Amino acid sequence: MTRRMPALALLRTFEVAARHLSFKQAAAELHVTPAAVSQQIRSLEAELGVVLFERLTRAVRLSPRGEALLPKVREGLALLADAVDLACAPAATELLRVIAPPSWASHWLLPRLPGFYARHPEVEIRLASSSETVDHAGAANVLAALARAPGDGRSELAVVFGTGRYPGWRVDPLLTPEYLPVCAPALARGATPLAVPADVVQHTLIHDDTLNHGGDEAWGWHRWLQAAGLDRQAAGSGRHFSNAVLAIEAALAGQGVALAARPIVAGHLASGALVAPFALAIASPCTYCLVGRRHSAERPAVAAFRHWLVEASRRET
Repeated sequence: MTRRMPALALLRTFEVAARHLSFKQAAAELHVTPAAVSQQIRSLEAELGVVLFERLTRAVRLSPRGEALLPKVREGLALLADAVDLACAPAATELLRVIAPPSWASHWLLPRLPGFYARHPEVEIRLASSSETVDHAGAANVLAALARAPGDGRSELAVVFGTGRYPGWRVDPLLTPEYLPVCAPALARGATPLAVPADVVQHTLIHDDTLNHGGDEAWGWHRWLQAAGLDRQAAGSGRHFSNAVLAIEAALAGQGVALAARPIVAGHLASGALVAPFALAIASPCTYCLVGRRHSAERPAVAAFRHWLVEASRRET
């Protein structure tokens, strides 16, 4: 049986309260009383049947269930806001649908899209994300869906993280990422500081389960530990997440050390939200590629996006 979704207002209140970790500050942002915020959180907890916040004497903090819920609620609210913006936006000259891996879409492409719009205001991007755009996770399904896309002037593109060998398609390589350990600054300089690579085994390792490139389940932390001259078996423990977005969120929350693609976490490293304690990085056997149908490659919107994206990727490398 399908679970009835909680009211959107309750989820919005949860996101604001979780962001501030304060019912009082959340009330100020939402223009209600702290008592109203507290009541809405209790209503949401009652509806879900879980505790989302731990109430302390003078503060609140997220429970484990609250920490698990927060990233998806944020993503959902952002998607709803995007949908409203798209509904209210003036008609674009050409619509371009793009699908990409979740981490690349949210951490790499989204911050750079304003640069594309500044250059090409006549194009409207409809961006979607799917883990199936990671080669071993079913990129063939994504390419098959693109092949079935309607030929009514709507151009379709996919950013695929994989081998780059897709016969019959127009493939433009973008960048091949390096992976390196990242964590919250407080963790790196805490009671067990990260001074040398061997120190990582004293911390919780955060695993992105999409890092089994080409079916190699031992590629991620196993491969980095091996490159560092450490025991690969230490990678057998830690916390596992289904994609890089969740793994990065866990690292930002100070839950451990994640092995992340440098281009994906570059913004967090630049802002200081994350630090890279060691210079040692391992190159991925996979590449981000822009994949599209050959017969639509020279449509104005497709060509504009491809040229911009390739140029932006080359600046990164």
